[in-house]
Amino acid sequence: MQRRILGGTGISVSEYALGAMMFGGWGNKDHDESVRIVHRALDAGINFIDTADVYAAGESEEIVGKALKGRREDVVLATKFFNPMGPDANHGGSSRRWIVRAVEDSLRRLGTDYIDLYQAHRPDPATDIDETLGALSDLVRSGKVRAVGSSTFPAEAMVEAQWVAERRGHVRFRSEQPPYSMLARGVEAAVLPTAQRYGMGVLTWGPLSAGWLSGRDLSASGRAALENAKFDLSVPENARKAEAVAELAKVASEAGLSLPHLATAFVRSHPAVTSVIIGPRTYDQLESLLDGAEVTLGADVLDRIDAIVPPGTDLNKADSYYTPPALADASLRRRGGLGR
Repeated sequence: MQRRILGGTGISVSEYALGAMMFGGWGNKDHDESVRIVHRALDAGINFIDTADVYAAGESEEIVGKALKGRREDVVLATKFFNPMGPDANHGGSSRRWIVRAVEDSLRRLGTDYIDLYQAHRPDPATDIDETLGALSDLVRSGKVRAVGSSTFPAEAMVEAQWVAERRGHVRFRSEQPPYSMLARGVEAAVLPTAQRYGMGVLTWGPLSAGWLSGRDLSASGRAALENAKFDLSVPENARKAEAVAELAKVASEAGLSLPHLATAFVRSHPAVTSVIIGPRTYDQLESLLDGAEVTLGADVLDRIDAIVPPGTDLNKADSYYTPPALADASLRRRGGLGR
């Protein structure tokens, strides 16, 4: 397993990171198997694990904590805050009030006294970024957090955070965690170049595009066994994705690769990318993904991928997983508010 440096932190991380979203109630409810997955990943050379407080309401962090007993010092451990952790409006977001509680909850569940990379899971339009970075700076200075990062931030929010950190004397985001796959390439336009400009590490998620690039059967009968509207081909964007997947599968076959191996190697090939999160639900899925850890793609294969899905293109805009408030809230587009 190859290693890269995470931004300018000096922290060495594996090119694959183990994503723990599928551990617990959101995926694999067998804690023992999830622990085995973690141990197998570590034995294979993965030293980077990413989770979040919101994954299965903290259960994922608890499982990771169990798995790391006796091995914590060998792991670069990342988790996230922001998403609601209860019905109270103050039990989420990026306020100082919430961050100082959220980090203690994560430390307890993870069974550790420090977090290597603590990430804002999404932008928080209700909180001044100065407030957020101030709270995170205090956590770094206290030793509870080693470095901080963002996740699924648009480029303009990344730039604002860098400027505020410099002007206010805060620690700055040293990494960004965007969705990135052969079907969702929108981050190539601005997010990845912005990360490079500011020396940020990039930890990508969703290389298999929520299962579209997993090699699953996408025929009518195969889709029926899969989840909900994500695979409904009556949706034009999904129909375009299905056509692209069929073409990409041909590229993979002719290159002597499985579709998942083509997909993960594609993401790893971008010079901005530090590490690719793989999120297996089962032990066998992990083994299959590990088999592609050393795959590299030549320029001819990358050119063929570009011809199918042009650089900077999201075949489905929903795959960006972030809608700016100015688009989500109609009142922000109408003078005087709604109904006037």
